[in-house]
Amino acid sequence: MKYVGVIGYPLEHSLSPVFQQAALGAAGLEARYEVWETQPERLADVVASLRQRDRLGANVTVPHKEAVIPLIDELDEVAEQAGAVNTIVNREGWLVGYNTDVTGFLAALKQEGGFEVKGTRALVLGAGGAARAVVLALAGSGAAAVTVINRTFPRASRLVDDLRPLAVGTSLHVLPHIYASFAAALMGCRLLINCTPVGMTGSGTEKETPLPAEVIPPGALVFDLVYNPPETRLLAAARKRGARAVGGLSMLVYQGADSFRLWTGLEPPVDVMFRAAKAALKPAGAKGGG
Repeated sequence: MKYVGVIGYPLEHSLSPVFQQAALGAAGLEARYEVWETQPERLADVVASLRQRDRLGANVTVPHKEAVIPLIDELDEVAEQAGAVNTIVNREGWLVGYNTDVTGFLAALKQEGGFEVKGTRALVLGAGGAARAVVLALAGSGAAAVTVINRTFPRASRLVDDLRPLAVGTSLHVLPHIYASFAAALMGCRLLINCTPVGMTGSGTEKETPLPAEVIPPGALVFDLVYNPPETRLLAAARKRGARAVGGLSMLVYQGADSFRLWTGLEPPVDVMFRAAKAALKPAGAKGGG
């Protein structure tokens, strides 16, 4: 029996074990996907345990996507550029870090949003590991300009400073978390991505939106990385304003599919993964990380 799991904190009712276990079963693999809820002080020990022969690796979610980097042996190019890891693969005791959030986001944007990034102006809310992946994906796809707004301004500034050398042809900006910033950033903006947990079930912010609803431009695409509830206050507000809306479940599954491919070397059964995730989300809901 092989084992793989998700590392994060908290992880109550994470969806990843549901759809990843469904994928492992569909592929006929003798492997179990587990929940490894890990407080920061235990992170080093849990990552070290991934070197065991029966471990395929792990997914990594909040708050550990950046903190795991010094604990592993090698980063692939995308993870190094993003400065965040969401997938660890055990190569005979050698731990390699990947970032499938980048490809997962772009797949979801194309498949669910039908959106063409090239030449567009985008606003990214948040400055954590997911936001880093999203900004990198947008720059790599030819966005004209990306503005980052986060409650903690120095963290947003650091993100922009880190990624600006990689954003060839894309103008990166950072603004403080105030009303005037939202209004200015959304002028001529066609894409808004929420990379914060605001609105997520179990976060205490379920009735909130991460920005004032009245500044959402009609005709834009609003992509909320929060997947539970499926219809967040932000998505509802976007539709009311005449904007298109995409929830975070598609990105969760697509990035998980890329993780599955890295662990197993097999093509992921994406349809199986989507069915399992949607079935689990509807009756009970999910809290916590990916």
